[in-house]
Amino acid sequence: MQRWKWSRKKAPIFPLLVFFLLVFIAVSTLHSGHTIQRIHENPDHVHNHQEASSATYVKPNLSGHLKRAPEVLDRFSRCNSTVEYSGRKISRLGGSRRFSHRRVSPESCDVFSGKWVFDNASYPLYNESDCPYMSDQLACHKHGRSDLGYQHWRWQPHNCNLKRWNVKEMWEKLRGKRLMFVGDSLNRGQWISMVCLLQSVIPADKRSMSPNAHLTIFRAEEYNATVEFLWAPLLVESNSDDPVNHRLDERIIRPDSVLKHAAKWKHADILVFNTYLWWRQGPVKLLWTAEENGACEELEGQEAMELAMEAWADWVSSKVDPLKKRVFFVTMSPTHLWSREWKPESEGNCYGEKDPIDFEGYWGSGSDLPTMSIVENILSSLSSKVSVINITQLSEYRKDGHPSIFRKFWEPLRPEQLSNPPSYSDCIHWCLPGVPDVWNELLFHFL
Repeated sequence: MQRWKWSRKKAPIFPLLVFFLLVFIAVSTLHSGHTIQRIHENPDHVHNHQEASSATYVKPNLSGHLKRAPEVLDRFSRCNSTVEYSGRKISRLGGSRRFSHRRVSPESCDVFSGKWVFDNASYPLYNESDCPYMSDQLACHKHGRSDLGYQHWRWQPHNCNLKRWNVKEMWEKLRGKRLMFVGDSLNRGQWISMVCLLQSVIPADKRSMSPNAHLTIFRAEEYNATVEFLWAPLLVESNSDDPVNHRLDERIIRPDSVLKHAAKWKHADILVFNTYLWWRQGPVKLLWTAEENGACEELEGQEAMELAMEAWADWVSSKVDPLKKRVFFVTMSPTHLWSREWKPESEGNCYGEKDPIDFEGYWGSGSDLPTMSIVENILSSLSSKVSVINITQLSEYRKDGHPSIFRKFWEPLRPEQLSNPPSYSDCIHWCLPGVPDVWNELLFHFL
């Protein structure tokens, strides 16, 4: 190794001190500038780096190795007490390997970058009234929406074409397989979209739908295939895992365990996961699997979501063989709660909107960029085991695609609610036919 050769001649002390002082200032300035740039590029990077050395890491999904099985969380579960967050993190197979960059698509063309084109010749891909499995929450025309333009928009990537939907080809891809959607009500909407896209070519006496439950299954006998939905809005075990009774004041999760849900999803051949919306509803209580006294910790939703996704990523890392199982993750579905974000000085929401936003690169408050950064870091570390379906930006443009007041949720809206769209509009879910059909076209494209 080359060594610096210092002169034997004594140098004046004062100039040397000045020189070293200038070097110190220059290095400090460069370091500060680099740190600021990292914060702008990834605001969580520096925070996580500082915490890494002091964090305690917990190996997830190990409840089977405990002395006693932890009590299953349900809607009656409560925390005996709440203590300050201990700083525990999730340790998973292969380490975190954060901040690597993931290639979203194996192709040269980015199918997630494009524009919406009005196409009333080819769209919708099915009629709302022709799908017997349509949800009243998403059947906007049935519940009074008369402008049907939202059904006729086609997603057009900038430099290539999305693979054209072909129902017979999709069934051949699913022959002998289980396709399972796992997540919250937005993922359930994508599942309903997929069932509606597929069911028309299956004779009525050759198809069936199981009753709504934790796991709901659509079966097609001819193809020996199922299209399923598993209710798991937070991915990890929680007290909100009842598909009907989950509106609770206190949200409790086991941040280190997906085993309850994984017992059902592990046998699927194609898995489509999502999670996001439920983490934006305030603080979350953490009940670690090894905790014996029922003491919960409390954490903000975004940080709790990171723990849950790390536990999910541990399962993917350790259990998924990409040659035998395909795993997809659907990025966050944006909301359109404030019309002033696309129409300055207005005070409405998605109600009455009839056209997509035509400003390319638009971002509203319905897409949380720091959360997207966390998700990207975790998915990047999973390499070839997970394919990302990036619906966020393309769905951001579709302020016109939500049910607003044209839906039924448990019971129809009352006249006073219908007359007050700013307060009662659903600007979270999506009308069908509509935006989720394009999410499924993207899934078809990558299968």
